[in-house]
Amino acid sequence: MERRMERLTADKLDAFIDLRLTQLKEEVTLETDLRPALEDYLHRHLADGSFVSWILTEGHRILATSGISFVETPPYPGSPNGRIGLLSCMYTDPACRRQGIASALLERIVAEARARDCRVTQITASRMGEKLYQSFGFVRHARFFQLSLDK
Repeated sequence: MERRMERLTADKLDAFIDLRLTQLKEEVTLETDLRPALEDYLHRHLADGSFVSWILTEGHRILATSGISFVETPPYPGSPNGRIGLLSCMYTDPACRRQGIASALLERIVAEARARDCRVTQITASRMGEKLYQSFGFVRHARFFQLSLDK
């Protein structure tokens, strides 16, 4: 069966979310059902163009995913126009890894960021993805802090 790189469309969101949940289960322990929140986020932001994803399909099956959310912040020296691309959802089915698929998807996502004049693109990478992102020129920064605001 032929493999195809294509942009994610609304008709493939259920399969995309299934793979995203598989990824999250591999990377962290899921204590809550994120499906409703993912459905809400992806339907809204795919429709308004603030989330873009390239996927690799084989027939009706999604083998690999990527994603980028476009946000705007107050301008600062590293991003004088304030446009930032936040990468997420980078996942390849374990049986398809080490075939250059993630690199091809990342290339398309970075092209999306360039086309939107994003001066900064960021990702919180798993250990498995670190070498891929470094090979694209991503640089680790140690000034990131996070505050979790629990209910």
